Amino acid sequence: MSDEDLTSKKPPAGPTRVTTPSEDEPVWTYRGYQLGPGEFTTAMVHLFRAEINRANVWRMRLDTTTNWAVVITAAIITFAFSEPGGEHSAIILSMMLITLFLFIEARRYRYYELWSSRVRLMETDFYAAMLVPPFHPSSDWAESLAENLLQPHFSVSYLEAVGRRLRRNYLWIYLFLGIAWFIKLSLHPTATLSWPILVQRAGIGTTPGEFILIGMVVFFALVVTVAFATLGLQEASGEVLPRYFSAQDQAQEVEVETRSASKFRAWFKPHGRRKQLLALIITDKAQEVADRILSDMKRGVTSMAGKGMYTGVEHSILICALTVTEVGQLKELTRQADPKAFLIVTPAHDVLGKGFSPLETGE
Repeated sequence: MSDEDLTSKKPPAGPTRVTTPSEDEPVWTYRGYQLGPGEFTTAMVHLFRAEINRANVWRMRLDTTTNWAVVITAAIITFAFSEPGGEHSAIILSMMLITLFLFIEARRYRYYELWSSRVRLMETDFYAAMLVPPFHPSSDWAESLAENLLQPHFSVSYLEAVGRRLRRNYLWIYLFLGIAWFIKLSLHPTATLSWPILVQRAGIGTTPGEFILIGMVVFFALVVTVAFATLGLQEASGEVLPRYFSAQDQAQEVEVETRSASKFRAWFKPHGRRKQLLALIITDKAQEVADRILSDMKRGVTSMAGKGMYTGVEHSILICALTVTEVGQLKELTRQADPKAFLIVTPAHDVLGKGFSPLETGE
């Protein structure tokens, strides 16, 4: 045997990488372009950076609104206490302005949560999965992210956003203004703690002091109620909150939900479940359509016999439960298998079973 033969049988120097056919298959194709696994990861990195930038922009807008409220509060209180003749009505006016800023900040907070919830989803279900076995993302993370991109929706209700901003910042601003208003009535023009005099001083123009005091009490009671009534709402996934819980935490959560099933449930709490749909496919090529759905979408299909009452012709009716992000794929698969098929997609109130929410027994 020659030296060349011996050399050709030697293993190549250095580490080798064993590739499988699946690694060479494209993840995404569009008009002849193919996106490989590495390019898909690069695209996800750019999306992650873009969503972080969006969240940071809206986070800074939140700080801007809070700064407005603090500056207005400081300016109004300084004006009210600058001289004995300063009007206490300026403090009440500042409360109205602070309330306006609160509503603006709550709206901005909802937008901030929209972007940051996407960041949190990619952190927990895509990037964290790269660090621990079995090194693959969560089963539904891509569908959740795709639905949020196709149909953006606020992850927190407006009332929850107001409550959060109240507890974080504005409750203390209101408290400071309330104390300053009471001190203003007590000290100017002369110091007094007499209740009739305080009531008289609380009047603004032709409005009696009693009405002003009642209005202030009702206002502060409403503020405190909103701040603490929304304390149990935890839909803000963009916050630093755990996405996954231990088995003990899950058991405690189920126990709490069971005990509170018959109690008051907040009507303003949003529903975070993905939209579930039911597709009816009337076709003469039931087997071809069903095979494509089973192999490409991994969704179950049920076939029923039907009859067109106008033509009297027998047709097959396929029933398939799916989510909102799968509608486009279902349409394309149906068109490829049977261009003459009749497709109906309708909302479903509940889809329970494998591939959807688990079917649980109970009341």
